[in-house]
Parts: sequence; C-alpha cells; structure tokens
Amino acid sequence: MNPSRPAGACRALVIFGATGDLARRMLWPSLYALHRDGLLPDPFQLVGAATRPVPDAAFVERVREAILASSNGDHFDQAAFESFAGRIRYVAVDTGSEGGLASLEAALAPGEGGVVYYLSTAPEHFGPICQQLGRSGLAGAGCRVVVEKPIGTSTETALAVNEAIGTVFAERQVFRIDHYLGKEAVQNLLALRFANAIFEPLWNSNAIEQVQITVAETVGIEGRWGYYDGAGALRDMVQSHLMQLLCLVAMEPPASFTPSAVRNEKVKVLWSLRPFTRESVATHTVRGQYAAGYVEGRPVPGYLEEEGARPASDTESFVALRAQVDNWRWAGVPFYLRTGKRMRQRSSEIVIQFKAAPFNIFAGIGQQLTANVLLIKLQPHETITLTLMHKKPGLNEVHLGEVPLNLSLADALGAGRRRIAYERMLLDVLRDNPALFVRRDEVEAAWRWIDGIVEGWQAAGQKVRPYDAGSWGPSAAIALTERNGHSWRE
Repeated sequence: MNPSRPAGACRALVIFGATGDLARRMLWPSLYALHRDGLLPDPFQLVGAATRPVPDAAFVERVREAILASSNGDHFDQAAFESFAGRIRYVAVDTGSEGGLASLEAALAPGEGGVVYYLSTAPEHFGPICQQLGRSGLAGAGCRVVVEKPIGTSTETALAVNEAIGTVFAERQVFRIDHYLGKEAVQNLLALRFANAIFEPLWNSNAIEQVQITVAETVGIEGRWGYYDGAGALRDMVQSHLMQLLCLVAMEPPASFTPSAVRNEKVKVLWSLRPFTRESVATHTVRGQYAAGYVEGRPVPGYLEEEGARPASDTESFVALRAQVDNWRWAGVPFYLRTGKRMRQRSSEIVIQFKAAPFNIFAGIGQQLTANVLLIKLQPHETITLTLMHKKPGLNEVHLGEVPLNLSLADALGAGRRRIAYERMLLDVLRDNPALFVRRDEVEAAWRWIDGIVEGWQAAGQKVRPYDAGSWGPSAAIALTERNGHSWRE
C-alpha cells in the first residue's frame, strides 16, 4: 500500500530527457523499485518529457524494457508494473521556444504540492529549461529541480549554470546529484566515522600514513566522444566523484546529522586543498590516454581509434594526482586520487593506510609487520574490511599474517536486494532531504581547485602519457606514489 502524500510534499516528478541513456539505465528502474516497495506517495504522477513525440503506450513499453534490462529486472512483477505504468505520461516539449512547455503544463494533474523536475539532459540545457519553467509559471515555491553532473566545465561556466538555475529556483530547491553519495558503502563510511568512538582518535595525521581513492573503469568512452573529449577524466570524474569521496574521508565531525551541518564540513575540506602550480603539476599529477590493448580477454581499440575520434586529441582518459589537505588534522598526509578508463578491472575504493607499529617486537624471530589498512569498496561489491595482523594457527613458532576483519553488514543482516544508488537519491529528493546532494559553494570550490590543475598543465605543456588498455595506467603513476615510499593498492 503506497503512503499518502504528506502536506507540502510533491505531487509529480517530471524527467526531462526521459528517453535518454541515464533515464533508461537508472531513473526508470529506480522509480519502479520505489513504487513496488510502496515508497512513492499516492497519488503521484510520473511524466517523461523529451523532444520527439511518442505515444504513451509505446513509451510505457520502453520503460518496461528498461526495467527488465536493469539490475531490478530480476525483481520484476507484472502486477506492480501495471500499477506503476498507471502513473506514467509522456509529453513532447521544446525547451528552446516560447510556449514549448504547454504540453507539459496540460499533462500535469492538478492538485496540492509542487513538482520535482529532473534534468537528465546535457548541462547546456539546464539554464534554458529552468528559464522556461519560470516563464511558464511551473516553478513555484513547492517545486524542486534535480540536475546531473557536470555543473559546467570550469569555475566560470559553473557560476553561469548555477546563476541561471538560481534566478528561477532558490538554493534550497536545487538538488545537484552525485550518485556515488547514494552508495551503501558511502553511507557506511559516515556511520563508521561518526557512530563509533574507536576510529575518531585515529582519524588524523598521527595515525594515518596515506589515503588512496581509486575509481577504475574497464569501459572506454562508449560512444560518448562528443562529450568526453571536451571534458576528460579530470573534469568528468575527479571534479565530482573523487572529490566528494575525499570530502567524506577528510571532513571534520559535523555538529549534527543535518544537511547544512554535513555540507558545511565538506566545503571546508575543499577550501583546505593545497592549490596546484606549474611546478607542482609536474611531480604531483599524471595524465594518461589509453592505447589499444586487451580488457577482460578481448581486444579493444585505443582512445584515438574510437568511433568519431579526433586524431590529434590530447584529452586524458586517466588521471592520478597527489593532493594535500592543509589543515590541523591532515597536514603531511598524502591523498592519492586515481581514475581511468580501460583499466585492468572495474573497481571503486577508498584505502586508509595506517602508520606502521612504532616498534616490531617480533623482528628477533624473523617476523615482519604490515601496516593496518581500512578498505572501503564501493564497486563492484560494497564492502568494508579492516586488515589486522594475527598469529597463524599452530603449535610451532609464532608466524604472523594478515587477516581481513569484515565490517560490512551483509553477513550479519543478510545481503538483501542490492539497491541502485539512484533509488536512495530520488527518495531523498521526494523527502526534501538535501544532505547527500552537492551545494552550490561546494561545486564552485571544487572547480576552482580543478582549474588550477588545468592551468598548470597548460602552462607546463604537460601531455598525456599512453598506457595499454587493460593495465593500471601509465608507469608514471607508479612513480607518483613511490617518490613518497608508497604503492598503489592493486
């Protein structure tokens, strides 16, 4: 039984770009799951909006196919889908012309509550769509707007996009999504840090040697040349996903678990990041671009051999860098960030390596100690493990080895159904909870730091280094860590 809509809640959700890739892969399957689990209010309308006319029945069939092709397809229920389909309408809109949203206005059922507008479009359309919503009288005080990354491609463009949105919607109405923040392991990171007394005294430069954040993909640009070659790995991944993860690792404990308190502490981390210079980019950053190779046993083309490729492109598909958070807690601790396409395996993880024990009492019997490591894996499987030293069983001499302590809840509470991160994010939008969404000042602070790297690359003439598809990136990335006596976890 669906919950009734509480006072002040939204009555509908509109997806602009409803026939696009993101909507097909993530949004419609997530909304179906929320409906099936009774988490959507009733009544609540779902409206798909795009440029081409499509009959409602044909669009509903597309939604059905999208759900079946997703991870939620294993839990498909025909009766649940039929009731879900009863919520759906489709409209063709023209966001570039006056009166282009008339069909949307006519399709929205009257009633109490505002409307959520999800802009699943290219970022250059964010401003025009918001302006159209404002002129059409569809952006009332009870409405909310959800925008996907990237918010601009630089500080200047991010300011322009935010300003265009802000002339129509107040900041409290704007939800900027980074779906990594909806992953279960990220939620567990917050709980691990701030719900347990044992970690906080150790969560600083006194006990932590280094931090690594890796987001590795096995896929290439997958037909996204037009977008990706104008962005590159630094703007596409580091500016959003990796910097958000860095903020969650490095932030101070918030005064309360409220949206403003959490986001206040995150933006302080961005303010504390040491800026890059022309000199420091040479020793603290690596740019790479994948060449042809083998991924998961099959041959794949190089970046410059992809469909639609520009032969002279110097766009990076790999970035590794060493960041410094210049504050009391983290002074001297390197944060290594790494992301790339066509890597050896798909993996997103955070590695917290603690300092080695100050003295090895077992050295006299030939035993070596390994530093403790807290590993937070986000994909392909969400787990948290703490590696400890222990004595191997036996009656002979003491032999030490590493053992991983599983801190995840799958074994204790049962794995259950693996949720798409967008399910959590969409539900938080409907609940008007912006804690996991990126505030305007966060976006702009992140871009200022990224712009410093881009300007340093340009000033130094730093070119991309080739790496074989199916590897862990250019060899220079290994030197980046080894200069400080560290190694990437692979």
